[in-house]
Amino acid sequence: MSKRRKSQRAADTTGKREKVRDVFVPRPFAGLADEPEWIALRELVPAASAPLRLTPDLVEEYGDREVLLATVLPMAAPAMTKPDGRVFIGLQRHQQSGDVSRDLAEALLCALRTEPGGQVTVPPLPGPGPRLQDMLVDGPLEITLHDGFGFWLDPGAADDPTVQASLERANAAIYPTVRLTAARAAYWCQVPEKAHVRWVLPDDEDAALDALARLSAAGALTLGEQTKFAGMFRAHGRLVPVWDLPEDTPAGEWEQPVADFAKRYAEALAERTPLDAAARRARHGLLGRQLTLR
Repeated sequence: MSKRRKSQRAADTTGKREKVRDVFVPRPFAGLADEPEWIALRELVPAASAPLRLTPDLVEEYGDREVLLATVLPMAAPAMTKPDGRVFIGLQRHQQSGDVSRDLAEALLCALRTEPGGQVTVPPLPGPGPRLQDMLVDGPLEITLHDGFGFWLDPGAADDPTVQASLERANAAIYPTVRLTAARAAYWCQVPEKAHVRWVLPDDEDAALDALARLSAAGALTLGEQTKFAGMFRAHGRLVPVWDLPEDTPAGEWEQPVADFAKRYAEALAERTPLDAAARRARHGLLGRQLTLR
């Protein structure tokens, strides 16, 4: 029998491997009560965590497991389990499909099916199945920001020199970040030689862009003296404006300027008259100032 015939016969015997179709979902967190915060933890925040609650049917099937959402896990893993049964889910990961919510849901399912303390294996493309919105009791996220990634570790694990060295490397990548109370999903951060405020807007992109254009035309787009509107970027179907700030001004001093801007933005958002010529020019200029770096 020829090699070709053998190969063909083997294919007939084993069957073809089913191809997983990927689908792009532009707003993967739509429908969640804290959609802007999910986006912020995914795109803006280096080290944070928030507890999640499983739906009653999942609790009945897998037990009342403690589930913790983390911005990032060791080696950017999608999930891990602890010997005590806790489950950690990582928002920022290397492999992903076009639907972040489906990815996270599959990682959660794989972790729940893994024995406590075992290594979680998650497929790069999950295929059809439940999404986060189907698996969680929805509500506002109770976010905790961390100065380091020690929350990853079990008690005593940091005593291992290898673990300690790995933790130190991970911690070195964290830049100071503060969650502001003046606006939902607004964060101050300090990077070398400058500071920023970045705010995930909760509104439809076109409406948000119109509101920002009105403020730009009115000269009301900054957060005050010595600040600059740096531009904006899109993240999971929402706009994220960015301001450059003086690096030596503490985060707390930006609460009032951000609150004042949020009020101006809400008023501009509520305006229903067509954009005038100045605002249309401003809108075009804003589109030309979209940022690519987070």
